[in-house]
This record gives sequence, structure tokens and C-alpha cells, in this order.
Amino acid sequence: MRLGTLLLRTVLMGVLATSLFHGLYSDAAVPSDLKGVIEQKAKELEVVHQQIKEVHENLSGVQSEKKTLQRELGSITSSITKLNLGIKESQIQIQKLSSEASALQYEINDLKIKIQQKEEALGAVLRDMHGSDREPPLFVLLRTKSLSESLADVESLSAINTSLYAAVDDLKQLQGELDGTLGETQDKKEQKATEQGRLQAKKSIVAEEKEMKDSLLRQTKNTEAIYQKQLSTLEQKQEKIGKEIDDLERQLRASFDNSLLSPRRGTFISPIRGGVLTQGYGATDFAQRAYRTKFHNGIDYGVSVGTPIYAVADGKVFAISNNDRGSSRFDRFQYGKHILLSHDNNLTTLYAHLSQNNLVSIGQSVKRGDLIGYSGNTGYATGPHLHFGVYWTPSIKFKSVPPAAGLVPVGVTVNPKDYL
Repeated sequence: MRLGTLLLRTVLMGVLATSLFHGLYSDAAVPSDLKGVIEQKAKELEVVHQQIKEVHENLSGVQSEKKTLQRELGSITSSITKLNLGIKESQIQIQKLSSEASALQYEINDLKIKIQQKEEALGAVLRDMHGSDREPPLFVLLRTKSLSESLADVESLSAINTSLYAAVDDLKQLQGELDGTLGETQDKKEQKATEQGRLQAKKSIVAEEKEMKDSLLRQTKNTEAIYQKQLSTLEQKQEKIGKEIDDLERQLRASFDNSLLSPRRGTFISPIRGGVLTQGYGATDFAQRAYRTKFHNGIDYGVSVGTPIYAVADGKVFAISNNDRGSSRFDRFQYGKHILLSHDNNLTTLYAHLSQNNLVSIGQSVKRGDLIGYSGNTGYATGPHLHFGVYWTPSIKFKSVPPAAGLVPVGVTVNPKDYL
């Protein structure tokens, strides 16, 4: 077969392949009804987010009021309302993620068809070229009579090679798109599993909040005088606990060699997403007014009940405990439900007043940013918040400090802001 004829045939095969690449397959478009579901869920989420914001603002206002029975009942009611909205948010988010995963599956199927057809078309061209008795370009130049004809054939061959390279690059690009879409689909599945876990946690926290509200009404008989009397008794008990802990930590701080510390900003990430710092570390003005001990051994973040809490760095679960003696408002002491994580830099972090601390177990390794619990109002707290503390690990001791249940961590504390 003459080379010019062969090249012409090959060019025609290339044209055919190109048409296959760009015209013969049909786009498996995402159905319009599925797109509609995704858009509708996005709108529903916007509405719920706005409702949560409004409840949060109302909750902040309630918590700033004087300690009264009605103030506390209002705070619990607002927390329950916000948690129920959070449950609705999770349910909508799960539905949205499911629809998005389904939409991505259409894209995956479409990309697989394109890749298959492109591979078949490219294979047909290569088989045709390989099956012919095509000679190397130098042989063509030496054998043919017309130099111009030979040069034209070689130029055609070069053009075909260029087209083949382009087709291969196009195929690689499609494969890259497929890999990316498969990865995005896996992300959606993981997000859905995470959201399902959060949904169950929110439902459990709502049940706990309702129980606390019912318990508060039973114990106080919905009477302000009874509430104030029991609150006064609780504050006296907590004052004794706080003084004992503060005395121990003051002694440890006095004998501690500060040269062992090397504060460095950015060592830890924030334990929450958002939130407001409501109290600093040390002998702050607030601590001077609010605590008989005059010292605050951590920092506080004002967050509502059920806010996700994250590990600030890689580490291991050092301790999990609960200082509350029951679910009653008047049986809650010190840190309530709390978690301690130890880190490789001889620092240990404390996450206190949690609503749930059962997402991790003692000895478990955690990564920076892992979800470890949810904020709450357990322990001795004037309202829902996260108490975040940082300890020098070798100094930590665990003390029984009645009437608090469990063990209370005691040790040399440092200013968390030096490491955030």
C-alpha cells in the first residue's frame, strides 16, 4: 500500500475518532428534579440557619440576666429550641448530601462512557497504523522519486502523531476528572456519616436538657425562694471545692520552673469553630469579682449547648471523668463532664462542662481537628460554655474533692492563649 494512501486512511480514522470523542456519546445530565431537590434543601438550610441565629441571640440575652429560676428555665428552653433546630438542620443536611452524592453518580457514569468511547476510538486508530506496512520517514525519502511528495507524507505523519498525543492528553484529563469526582463522592459519604453521628448526639442532648428542666421544676416546685436557697447551698459547696483546688495549684505554680515552658503561638488550633472568648486566664478583673479564689485557671468560650468540640492538636485521651453527682442542677460540681488530652510537647489540654464526653475513650489517639465531644452546661457553670485549660503534663494529679464526684485534675496551668 502506498504511504500517501495509508496516511489518508489514517487521517480519516483520526477524524472518525475525533467525532467519537466529541459527538457520539450523550451527556448523562443530572435530572432536573434531582437538581431541584438540592436547591430546595439549600434554601431550607438557609432558613434554619437564620432561625438558629435568632434563638442564639435570644439565649445570649437570657444568660446575661440575674440568676433566677425563670432565667434558668428560659435558658434551658432556648437551648432545647436551638437543639431541635439543629436536629432539623442535620436532617436536611443529610438529605442534601444524599442528593448531591446521587448527582455525582450521574457525572461518574457520564465520564466512564466518555473514557470508554475515547479508548475504543484511539485503539482503532493505533491498530490500523500498527497493522499497515508503513515505512520509517527516512526510507520514504530514499525510496520515492518525488522529494516533495515524500516531505508531504512525512508532514502528514507528524500531524497525525500530534493529534494522537492530543487525544491521549484528553484521555488523561478525563481520567483525572473521574478520579476527582470519585473523591468528591467519597467526601459526601463521609460528611453524611459524620452528620448522622451529630444528629444522634443532638437527640441525646435534647433528652438530657429536658430531664434537667423537669428535675429543676420538681426540686424547686417552680418557686423562686426554694431555687435561691438551693442555689446558695450549691455555691457554698462549690466555693469549698474551688478553694481547695486553687490552693493546690497555687503551691504547684510557686515551685514550678518556668524555664521548662516554651510558649509558641499556633501550637494549638481553637477547640471550637466560632464562639466568643468570655473569660481570660489568671487573676483577671472578672476573676477578682466573681471568684473567692481570685484566679481563673483556663479560658472560657461562650457557646450554646451541643456545639462541637475539637482536639486542638494530635494527642491521646489522657482522662475522661464527670464531677456531677447527678442530673440535678444542684448536684453539678467543678468541671462536670470533661476530657483531657495529652500531647507530645508535655502539655495536656482540658475540655470541661461538656454535654457529651463519650465520643472518645481513654488511651485513644486523636488527630488535630478531630471531634471529641459537645459543649454543655454540666459542672458548676453560670451558663453553657466551654472551659479550656492547658496543663504542664508532669505536674498533673487527680484528686477526690467531695462533694464533687469522680476525680478532679490539679496541676500547673498555663495561659492557653500563649499556644493558640
